[in-house]
Amino acid sequence: MTKTILRALAGETLPTPPIWMMRQAGRYLPEYKATRAEAGDFLSLCYNPELAAEVTLQPIRRYGFDAAILFADILLLPQALGADLWFVTGEGPRLSTVTTQADFDKLGRGEMIHDTLNPIYETVKILRRELPEDVTLIGFAGAPWTVATYMIAGQGTKDQGPAHALKAENRPLFEALIDRLTEGTIDYLTKQVEAGAEVVKIFDSWAGSLKGEDFDRYALEPARIITSALKSRFPDLPIIGFPRQAGDKYVGFHKATGVDCVAVDDSVTPEWIAANVQPGGCVQGNLKNTHLVTGGQALIDETRHVVDALANGPHIFNLGHGITPDADPENVQIMIDTIRGK
Repeated sequence: MTKTILRALAGETLPTPPIWMMRQAGRYLPEYKATRAEAGDFLSLCYNPELAAEVTLQPIRRYGFDAAILFADILLLPQALGADLWFVTGEGPRLSTVTTQADFDKLGRGEMIHDTLNPIYETVKILRRELPEDVTLIGFAGAPWTVATYMIAGQGTKDQGPAHALKAENRPLFEALIDRLTEGTIDYLTKQVEAGAEVVKIFDSWAGSLKGEDFDRYALEPARIITSALKSRFPDLPIIGFPRQAGDKYVGFHKATGVDCVAVDDSVTPEWIAANVQPGGCVQGNLKNTHLVTGGQALIDETRHVVDALANGPHIFNLGHGITPDADPENVQIMIDTIRGK
C-alpha cells in the first residue's frame, strides 16, 4: 500500500501527515468560479460528471493534495428520495419540508435514488481514471441527523431547532426519517464505492447539537449502522466519521461506530485530540480555517503546532471545518509547504 492516506487510515504513523482539505474544490479558487459559471448553477455543476470531475481535480493540480474528495452535496440524497431542492444565491439551500406523516409518505427509497444519483457515480468513475496514481479518492455523504435537520427545517438553521422540535413532538416520525436516511446513505455510499471511491466520509456537521442519549441514538448509532453495513460489503473500505463539535463524545467514537478515522473540529486542541481520541485510531484535523484567510506567521506556527501535537500516532492533516470562500489560495500553499517541510 503506497497511498499515504490509506496508510494513515490503516493505523500507520507517518513522518509527514498526508493532507487534504474539506471543501478544497470550491469558491476560494478562481478556476472553480470559472467552471461553476460554465455549469450555470451549483446543482447543474453537481450533476454534470465532466464538470464535477474537473472541479474535483483543480485543487489536486494546483496543490498536489494527497486526496481528492468527490464534488457533490449532502442534500443530493434527499433530492433523490423525492424532496424538492434548490439553492438561493447568497443564502444557501432550500428544500420542501418533512414535518408530517403525509410529507414522509411522499419520500421514496431503495433503487429509486440511483436514477437521480447516477451522474454522481459517473463523476467517481471519471476521477478514478484521471487522478494521479498516488492520490486517494474520497466519497462522502451527510450523516442522517445532519441531513434530517435540513429536510425538517427546509433550510440550514443556527440551532437545528425545527429538528429538535419534531424529535420532541413526534418521535416515531422523526425516527422513521432517520431510518430512511440511514438506509439511503448505505445505498448511496455503496454505489460510490462500486464506482471507485477508495474511502468514504460521513459528515455529521450538526452532531454537536445532540446531547447525551440523543447523541448516542441519532449521531453515533446511525454511523455505526452505516459503517457496519459498508464494512460487511467492503471489508477493506476505510471510513472517516466527522461528528462535528461532539466535544467529549469524540472520545470512544472509533470503537463505538467502527470508523477507521475520526475527523475533529477546532473547538478542541490538538493536544486534547492526541490524549483522548488518537489512542482509538487515526485522527483527522484540525487547523482553524480562519488561518487560511489571515495567513502570516500565525498560520505557519499553528500548522506546525497541529502537526507536532499529533505526530505520535496516525494523523491526516485537515482543517477543523471547510475552507471558506474568502481564503487566500497562497495561504493554502504556505500551509502545505509548512507541513511538508519545504
